[in-house]
Amino acid sequence: MSDEPLGTGSAVVGITLFGFIFVLIALDLTQDYSEGTNALHIVMESIVLLSAATGIALLAQRFYRARRSVRILQRDLESIRRDAEKWQADSRILLEGLGVAIQRQFSRWGLSTAESAIALLLLKGLSLKEIAAIRATSERTVREQARNVYRKAGLSGRPELAAFFLEDLLLPIQDD
Repeated sequence: MSDEPLGTGSAVVGITLFGFIFVLIALDLTQDYSEGTNALHIVMESIVLLSAATGIALLAQRFYRARRSVRILQRDLESIRRDAEKWQADSRILLEGLGVAIQRQFSRWGLSTAESAIALLLLKGLSLKEIAAIRATSERTVREQARNVYRKAGLSGRPELAAFFLEDLLLPIQDD
C-alpha cells in the first residue's frame, strides 16, 4: 500500500489531463486568433480554456488539502504511538507482575498447561472459535477445557474468571 493520500493519484491524473487540454486549447486559440477565426469560435475556445484552468485549480486545491490532511494524521498517529509506547514502558513491570500472579493462581487451581493457555486466552477476550484456531484444535476441545478451567477455579464462567483477576485492579469511583 502506498503512503499516497486517498484520491491524490486521481487528482494528479486529473491535473495532468486538464493541463494537457489547457495547453492544446491555448495553442489552438493562439493559432485561430492569428488566422483571424470568427469571434464566436474564439470566445467558445476561451471558455473551454478557462474551464480547464478552473479544473486544474480545483484539483490542485483538493490535492494539497489531502496531502495536508495526511501529514496531520501521520503526525497524530506518531503522537499516539509515542503515548502507547510510553504507557507500555511505564506499565511493563506491573503487567509482568500481573502475568506472574495470574500464572500462580492458575497453578493454585491445578490447571494443566493447556487449561492455563485456554484461561489466558479467555481473559484476553478471544472467542472459543478464535482460541481453537490459534491452538489448532477443535472448538469442542476448547469448550471442554474452558469448562475444566471454570470447574477447577470454582467459577461459573468467563465473566467470573475476568472479574476474579480484574476486580481488585480497578480503583473504586471517587465522588467529587
